[in-house]
Amino acid sequence: MADRIVVLSARPASIKNIYEIKFSCDSRTPIKCREAPEFRYYFNSIWKELDVHVR
Repeated sequence: MADRIVVLSARPASIKNIYEIKFSCDSRTPIKCREAPEFRYYFNSIWKELDVHVR
């Protein structure tokens, strides 16, 4: 699991945001960390910033 996620803008790429990922779970396995309360916050925030459009 990553400790940091960098969200880039579209071309030309520039850094939009950097997320320092801190989970309250003791385990660093993806399955256990998905159960952590802060997972939903990171998940929603990062996907909103990606601004993915379906054509």
